[in-house]
This record gives sequence, structure tokens and C-alpha cells, in this order.
Amino acid sequence: MRHRKKFNHLSRTSAHRRAMLSNMATSLILHKRITTTVAKAKALRIYVEPLITRSKNDTTHSRRMVFSHLQSKEAVTELFRDISVKVADRPGGYTRIIKLGFREGDNADMCMMELVDYNENLLGGGKADDKTTGRRRRRKKGGAETAAPAAAPKAKSEDKKSQPKAEAEKPATVAKEQEKPATEAPVAEVEETKATPADVQPEEVEDTTEPIEEQQAAPEQEADTDEESTKKE
Repeated sequence: MRHRKKFNHLSRTSAHRRAMLSNMATSLILHKRITTTVAKAKALRIYVEPLITRSKNDTTHSRRMVFSHLQSKEAVTELFRDISVKVADRPGGYTRIIKLGFREGDNADMCMMELVDYNENLLGGGKADDKTTGRRRRRKKGGAETAAPAAAPKAKSEDKKSQPKAEAEKPATVAKEQEKPATEAPVAEVEETKATPADVQPEEVEDTTEPIEEQQAAPEQEADTDEESTKKE
């Protein structure tokens, strides 16, 4: 009977279990969070939290005792230099277990284990500090009075915008007026050139028709003379 034996052996021997927990504790101290099963995370919490409490007293004896469990100089240095400063005012409860669901394959209950003081999202750091507050102006009781000065600068800006447009339109109108006489003169020349051939054509036609009538009359006279000569004979 296993009465009052709550220690989870994790289906491993004592040496294997001790080595596994030492490696998991080293990873948690260096990376601040790891993903594992819920059973291993609960066993690791019992193993690593006493080491974090010992790191608050930075002495040679404490460092040697922690090193005997972790077997990693980098992890011991990180624990006594940074983590002990963060958890100095915290009386226990240095880790947090967040369940992630079940693993595919063996359907094991998975979780994420992390150090409480290194979660920036829950502590209000990170993106929350970068947000800027909006500025709002307070309105006085006279709404129309406050609105009038605001409208005046807009009118000035519109006048400034309209002035360049008017100045730009003036040269355009002047250019059009200068171009008008130049365009009218060629039109008059064209009209004169068109009118001269019309006047000349009737005279040329009259000159050409007269010789034609004379030519037509000449053969008739010749025909009359031939008839008279035949009659005389």
C-alpha cells in the first residue's frame, strides 16, 4: 500500500529522474519558459523553486549547493545574477503552469511552464507601453463662438489658394487676347484668296465661248457657199 506517498516517480529510476529534472531546470532558468507535460511540470516545480529561493542569499555555499543540482555554470550565473534580483520581493510561487491541450500521438496533457516575473504581456509591458494617448480639446459653453475662430483660418487658406489660381488665369486670358488678331488675319487672307478665283473664272469662260461660236458659224457659212456653187453649176 502506498499510503502518504505523493511523490511522482514519472516511470523512471531515481538517477534518470534526477538527471531529467536537472536538465529541465537548467532550460527553464536559461530560456525562462519551456513546453512539457503537466506531470513533468509539477515535478519540476517542486525541484526548481527551492533552488530559486536559495539564490536570494548570494554566498559561496549557496552557489555550490545550487551547482550540485544543476551542473551548469551558465545556469548558476543567470540564476544568481538576474533571476534572484527579479524575485527578491516575491515570497514563493516563482513559476506558472499554463495548459496547452493534448499532444497528438499519445494524447498526453501538455503545458507551458514559465517564470512569473518574465511574462511581459501579463505584467503590462511591451506593446501596452508603446500606445499613445489621444489629445482632446475641451469645448466651452459657446459652441458658435469657438467654431467661428476655427473657420477663419480656413477662409484665409481658401483665399490664399484662390489667389494663385486667379494669377494663373490672368496670363492665360492675356495670351488668348494676343492670339486673337493673329488668328483673324490669316482668315481674311484666305477669304481674299478664295474670292479672286471666283471673279476670274466667269471672264475666262466668256473668252472661251466666243471662239467656239465663231467656229460653229464658220462651217455653216462654208456649207452655204457650197450649196450656192452647186446651184450655179
